[in-house]
Amino acid sequence: MPVTGCLSPHLPLPQSQCERLDWHPPRLGERVRVIAWTCKCRVPLYELCEAGGQAFIRRAVHKGGRWKVQETSRWRSAEAHAMWTALLSGLAR
Repeated sequence: MPVTGCLSPHLPLPQSQCERLDWHPPRLGERVRVIAWTCKCRVPLYELCEAGGQAFIRRAVHKGGRWKVQETSRWRSAEAHAMWTALLSGLAR
């Protein structure tokens, strides 16, 4: 892998058997802790987040001069970390 100066991971292309994640509008007014993220030099941006004892993935896409943010459903932490690994491996989108 070439050195690009980026410290966060870049997502590979989706695999042929890629799992489709369901994306929903973000919950507002919730305290969220971002625990991992993809590189900000490529969009969409993804973040692994925790809130209220559960975890989820957040996606931000830049369209029409604005950021559109969506989130997955909430999972137990172990499930969210497994889905994050799948995302980073091209096995989920």
